[in-house]
Amino acid sequence: MGTVVLVTGVARHLGARFAAELRRRPGVDLVVGVDVQPPRPALRALVEPDGPAAPYRFQQLDLRRPAVARVIAEHGVDTVVHLAVSATGLGSTHRSAVKESNVIGTMQLLGACQKAPGVRRLVVKSTTGVYGSAPRDPAVFTERTQPKTLPGGGFAKDAAEVEGYVRGFARRRPDVAVTVLRFANIVGPNADTPLSDYFALPVLPTVLGYDPRLQFAHEDDVTEVLCRAAFPAEPGTVNTGTFNVAGEGVLLLSQCARRLGRPTLPLLLPAVSWMAGLARRSRLVDVSPEHLRLLTHGRVVDTTRLREAFGYRPAFTTPEAFADFAAAQSPGLLPPQRLTAVTDGLAALLGPESGHRAAREAGRPTDPGTPDRPHRPRS
Repeated sequence: MGTVVLVTGVARHLGARFAAELRRRPGVDLVVGVDVQPPRPALRALVEPDGPAAPYRFQQLDLRRPAVARVIAEHGVDTVVHLAVSATGLGSTHRSAVKESNVIGTMQLLGACQKAPGVRRLVVKSTTGVYGSAPRDPAVFTERTQPKTLPGGGFAKDAAEVEGYVRGFARRRPDVAVTVLRFANIVGPNADTPLSDYFALPVLPTVLGYDPRLQFAHEDDVTEVLCRAAFPAEPGTVNTGTFNVAGEGVLLLSQCARRLGRPTLPLLLPAVSWMAGLARRSRLVDVSPEHLRLLTHGRVVDTTRLREAFGYRPAFTTPEAFADFAAAQSPGLLPPQRLTAVTDGLAALLGPESGHRAAREAGRPTDPGTPDRPHRPRS
């Protein structure tokens, strides 16, 4: 018999796309999607790929209820992919409801998996937000790095609690292969996250005096990593354990703004916090305190284990992933072409070395005949 996969969170774009991709994979007999509400028509169409595909069944249920155990037993599920841990809720934006869905829903799902002897593999979507964002953080986080300060609230705290319950489940069921994937901020043409909503603002409020380093994971890479985690590892690779998932390289927040053509509005931290709270209350954009810390201090993770142990190198680097995301956004108030023209004019006036530096700041390649040396401040 082939694999029977239960996928939670299929009413969101990532869950629907992953379920569609699973149906195309050889060796899959059935895909069972569950969520608290039915997917939108566009997402329902996404789950139905062209050509031959494994059967698909959708079950509308709340993970906080014990009914998920019945679904696992009824369909003989042997692989569970938990994507329903999210920063925002479906049908409710109240923070307490989102937390209950993330944490209580995960506890119920793990309890159902523990009682199901047929379950052999568990994949859980997490976030690099579990490392937090603080001024004294290490330059790069590895999977073994302990955060100096645990997340105080929001989605990052939910994810940290979920990971704790998953570790407990792994101890109780050592026969189940468990994989935790800590994704950097997911971007792409169809990205639907609070950070993508922030980047869609006509003017980007930033914290005065800070230009954080950011990493991104493209939705194509996210889907591929999830698929590889859901199936037995290829010879020479390991797909169990905890893995950071992000595109290589980093971008500064100022570089992101320039690629989008969005002007920035540097403000003191209290002012930005006040604006973020006002935006949340007005439901304009959900910039939570954890996102505000990220946009202040940034966060970079090491992906060596993903490449060497898991055996996957993301197809998109961080700059490439963000470029694909930016191409799908509406034009900003400062078109990148105009910024390029200004940069070229400044380069002609300031000389070759300054020209290369200005090109790098604008996000364009320098002359291939000249080495792209990092800028070091003069002492």
